[in-house]
Amino acid sequence: MNFLTLALTLVFVIIPLILSKTLKLGLEKDTLIATIRSIIQLLVVGYLLQFVFDSENIIYILLMIFLMIGAATLNARKKGASIRGITWKLVVTFSFVELLTQGILLGLKITPATAQYIIPISGMVVGNSMVLGILFLNRFTAEIAARRDETELILSLGGTPKQAIHRQLITSIHASTIPTIESQKTIGLVQLPGMMSGQIIAGADPVQAVMFQLLILFLLLTTAVMTSILLGYLSYPPLFNKRMQFLDGELEESD
Repeated sequence: MNFLTLALTLVFVIIPLILSKTLKLGLEKDTLIATIRSIIQLLVVGYLLQFVFDSENIIYILLMIFLMIGAATLNARKKGASIRGITWKLVVTFSFVELLTQGILLGLKITPATAQYIIPISGMVVGNSMVLGILFLNRFTAEIAARRDETELILSLGGTPKQAIHRQLITSIHASTIPTIESQKTIGLVQLPGMMSGQIIAGADPVQAVMFQLLILFLLLTTAVMTSILLGYLSYPPLFNKRMQFLDGELEESD
């Protein structure tokens, strides 16, 4: 694909713009902003990755991973602004999941220790972890608000903060991981995953493409569960003070 064929693909942007204008949906501005940002960001990242791949320098690889974790944290923290210290909790969660998954992949020599493998896989891991973090925080804050009286009741009867928040915590973890699990049930039947499709289009053996896709699916399953559990158990303690009293839901963030 060259820049001319890439320009032709803008027809897929023009169609929603026309529909939005015709039906007065008001999506034109956001669509244009999203399109321009995606073009600039992806082209910059493309040239940056080419430089990193050519250099094979561990420092550049680590900088790319830190950039991913930082961007994911800034995006996800908005959903948990009412939880004190949510920024560092997200950094710890994303970093732990990244270290765990890459440690297994490189330690067992499942993938080579090269930028070509480490950076794309890290991008998928951190990106998926970010989405799961957002889903968890969105549901968790809603559960806290909806079951405030229940939490207060359990505490008044002598329950610990962990017991008082247990139901909200488990419900939120379950709700945030379900999309990942359910999507894997129909993978290959309803849709061909992006990585597999990309490899096939590039001319790879379909069976090899399937094997790599299964690796990513299993990887993302661990990412989903670990992100929700770790973030959950890091997020609930600040909701209570030292006397085990439930604090107001509108907590100011103090990172």
